[in-house]
Amino acid sequence: MRGLARFRPRLPRLASDASGLALTEFALSLPVLLGLGLVGLETANLAIANLKVSNIAMLTADSAARVRDSIDEADINEIFTGARTAGTALNFTQNGRIILSSIEPNSAGTGGASTGQWIRWQRCIGLKNVTSAYGAQGKGQNDATLQSVTSGGSQIAAQSGTAIMVVEVNYTYQPLISNSIFGARTITYVSAFNVRQRTDQVLKNAGNITARTCNLFSAT
Repeated sequence: MRGLARFRPRLPRLASDASGLALTEFALSLPVLLGLGLVGLETANLAIANLKVSNIAMLTADSAARVRDSIDEADINEIFTGARTAGTALNFTQNGRIILSSIEPNSAGTGGASTGQWIRWQRCIGLKNVTSAYGAQGKGQNDATLQSVTSGGSQIAAQSGTAIMVVEVNYTYQPLISNSIFGARTITYVSAFNVRQRTDQVLKNAGNITARTCNLFSAT
């Protein structure tokens, strides 16, 4: 009891001592701050990935639509090279897939009348194993199974004598921190542009180069 009595006068001062309070509060709040910081970084990374994948879809469709007069496999290679370059930071071709389709009115009706749309040709690049939501090359050529495609929430179809370049982009999101924050996800965008000043929609191959058909999975 005598020992306790010696320290009793110091107890009020000890009770009012706040010299370690800031350090204690920081230690308690650090996990929360760290968690919020990581979620913020992952959110920003996800937003950037969505923007880049959207840009890849628009770039590819617009570039294909701008090829005038006629289009060749060499043009497709150049377009895909540009898309691959745009997706370098995402390691896109290892984790994604671009599907480029030329969609036109068919002539399956009586007297060559159109009964819908068809996919004249389709080219792909990327290692992600995914197929077109609209079907494979040749879909709708002899029937009315393909009436339109959806782009930006709208149903669109090519007019007689022209075509639309439809690009579907699928990308397996690569997290900056961990998939445990938002979960594993695939980013998908569709973009479509009407061709400009091109009356011949047949895909040629003057250089006899290897076509990037959609049964091939390639990152080059």
